[in-house]
Amino acid sequence: MARGDQVYSMRELMGLSRAYEHHGIDCGDGTIIHYRKTGTATIARTSLDFFAQGQRVFVKAVSVSYLPDIVVQRAESRLNEQRYDLLTNNCEHFATWCKTGRSESEQLAGFGLNLNQRQLPELRRLIEGTARNRAPEEAITLFQKALGDIATAHQSLQRQYQRAQQDIDTWQRVAEVALARDREDLARAALQRKMEAKRKRTTLTQQLAELVEVQLSLEQNRRWSQQHLG
Repeated sequence: MARGDQVYSMRELMGLSRAYEHHGIDCGDGTIIHYRKTGTATIARTSLDFFAQGQRVFVKAVSVSYLPDIVVQRAESRLNEQRYDLLTNNCEHFATWCKTGRSESEQLAGFGLNLNQRQLPELRRLIEGTARNRAPEEAITLFQKALGDIATAHQSLQRQYQRAQQDIDTWQRVAEVALARDREDLARAALQRKMEAKRKRTTLTQQLAELVEVQLSLEQNRRWSQQHLG
């Protein structure tokens, strides 16, 4: 580990150890800048021990990046930010932006599901039934297909989420302009549309959170089937 490295440690989710990666930027002095999630999620500089939470810390390999001092300066420029968002501004988005200028999350690319074709409750029943009632060879084939589907739906969810966020911002601006022109009726209508967009954004966020749970269940049951193969 060195100054300017993008680092991560594994975190627990729903009782599963090492379920996901928590990312940050190494400042080279024993501190890490990352999205601290105690209380309101805030970008903060904490000790390495606080960041690691007893887990091993890894360096994320990046082929092209800013110079170390620039990486740390970019991280410092966002200290105290409280704009955490699972879909578009999570800890990995932040750290990757500091390191490369691209706000990306490779982890989320592994979560996805075509919600238009397969509803989550139905998939969950399929998962449970597959693990218990099918031959391991058949189960593994089905798991591979389901996990293959998981690579596509995140993009669809994220596009919908981004459109909802754009709608929120747009209707807020419309409301402000309407009030400036003494058109309270138009302002109220715009704020109503803004609330509708916010509800949609909340729904999409909940869908992604449930999607993570489904993906983890799939992985657990796939491993179970592999252990019983043969």
